[in-house]
Amino acid sequence: MKNSIQKFGKFLSAMVMPNIGAFIAWGFITALFIEAGWIPNERLATLVDPMLKYLIPTLIAFQGGRMVGGDRGGVMGAVATLGVIAGSEQTMLIGAMAMGPFAGLVIKKFDKAVEGKIPAGFEMLVNNFSVGIFGMILAIIGYYLIGPVMATILAILTAGVEILVTNKLLPFVAIFVEPAKVLFLNNAINHGIFTPIGIEQAAETGKSIMYMLEANPGPGLGVLLAYWVFSKDKVTKSSAPGAVIIHFFGGIHEIYFPYVLMNPVIIIAPIVASIVTIFYYSIMGAGLVGPASPGSIIAFLAVAPKGETLKVLIGVVLAAAVSFVVASPIVKLSGNKNLDEATDKMKNMKAEAKGLAKANGEIKKIVFACDAGMGSSAMGATKFRNRIAPLNLGITVINTSVDNVPADADVVVCQAVLQDRAKASAPQAELITIGNFLADPNLDALYASLEAKASGAGEQPAAEVKAETATATTNNGIMVAAGIKTGQASVSKEEAITAAGKLLHELGYVNESYIPAMLEREKTVSTYMGLGVAIPHGTSEAKDEVKKTGIVLLQYPEGVDFGDEKAYLVFGIAGIGNEHLDLLAKIGTVIEEEENLDKLKKATTPEEILKMFQ
Repeated sequence: MKNSIQKFGKFLSAMVMPNIGAFIAWGFITALFIEAGWIPNERLATLVDPMLKYLIPTLIAFQGGRMVGGDRGGVMGAVATLGVIAGSEQTMLIGAMAMGPFAGLVIKKFDKAVEGKIPAGFEMLVNNFSVGIFGMILAIIGYYLIGPVMATILAILTAGVEILVTNKLLPFVAIFVEPAKVLFLNNAINHGIFTPIGIEQAAETGKSIMYMLEANPGPGLGVLLAYWVFSKDKVTKSSAPGAVIIHFFGGIHEIYFPYVLMNPVIIIAPIVASIVTIFYYSIMGAGLVGPASPGSIIAFLAVAPKGETLKVLIGVVLAAAVSFVVASPIVKLSGNKNLDEATDKMKNMKAEAKGLAKANGEIKKIVFACDAGMGSSAMGATKFRNRIAPLNLGITVINTSVDNVPADADVVVCQAVLQDRAKASAPQAELITIGNFLADPNLDALYASLEAKASGAGEQPAAEVKAETATATTNNGIMVAAGIKTGQASVSKEEAITAAGKLLHELGYVNESYIPAMLEREKTVSTYMGLGVAIPHGTSEAKDEVKKTGIVLLQYPEGVDFGDEKAYLVFGIAGIGNEHLDLLAKIGTVIEEEENLDKLKKATTPEEILKMFQ
């Protein structure tokens, strides 16, 4: 139950977090230019309402749709959410969080249903019209149904908050918020509940106390100061000053969680501090004009309304003081609590909060990601899928581009150079970086962990290892004898890639301008796969240069240097949609067998090679 809530919260957070800059921009414009702002400007103040009503919800919807259905899902989410926005007078952040992923799911299901069934040459027509038609339908549904429903839900939530405020009960939400932060549910609560309500309140009154409930750095600061002053453990005491700086000025609240976990009763301190501070802010009528993210003192004060900076600052100081006073005797009586053990505990809890397998022993989906999702990830996914099939763990293994990792991915496997993009695309997933997709120690370690799980779980029900890529194993004319060259003299990597591109062009698969895109792709990340195989292909930006799907093969008996490795088989790839993935899966299956790989390297005629991929 907790894991499901955490994963859902992480999903909500992943929609909002990439767009925090837009929230901040809106907050600054509001704080500066509205009539009650720091430097009122009637013309610039007209930016406030359009950004709030249209820009921010559309960005959230695009991100949500993209997380589920890739770029097409993002476009669908944005289009459909405009209907939700137009169907309500209220700000539709909650509506965007619902409609964006739903629209992405719709187009994802459609793409899966028509995969491999679109006649050659009609791909672009079907792709564009499907987004247009489904986007129109969902926008209409959003206008008449989703918008009014979400407006009602938001009105109920807002009314609930008003009841809490009127009855002076709002401070007691701290009883739930502070423990939730330590359990890594803070983003779910802050961005999923507080921010949408805060946006609505700020639109009416110019500020909202909801922005202050979770982001206040004061309660955590008091805990850290108590450990700095009174801890008997030298390691813990010496680490506290650095943690203070990171927490208070950097806004990384997670830094104080281990200090709470080493002595859980200390959670009383931030709870009491938050109750007192929220009560103070309620009495003073305080609020922020926008979300303070990250929750640093700098961000907190930056979005304080004009004339209320001191009022806001006093609340932070009050929270820190109360937290320090309550935490100090607990720290004194705690003895030599060990920070390292608490940090390890926190890492495990954070992994669980991200939905990672390590926390609960569950891996349901492994995603192999490469730059464009065109070739290397497909072969890597196929090989690993086949490798773990006998374990009967029921794990889905798919491939995709690194910028379109689905939100339900538990593990993402990608090359080290792509890890930053992978983290941005799938913040909820465990990341495994590799050198190549076919043979890598980290892949072996992943397999070993799964094997150990299978061995230790007793009898497992037989379950097919599912693939969401292609399942057919036939050539379908994508590779032809004229596209296979054996016995080629050894050349440089660039010359081999160029030769593969020229062959693709000669056979009518691509425009000539696709060749430089193949070379550019190699500069970004190596297309060497391991086992003496390379699969050069163009960048994702060069997809329009592909005329039809095709794969060519150049055999180099003496090898071609790809960095520190030699490639003996160079597969040039040009793919429209997923048409080439069937054959790539077949290639990956064939080269798994050392005997087959040896035959491919030594074959003397195209027919010998072609026969192996039929």
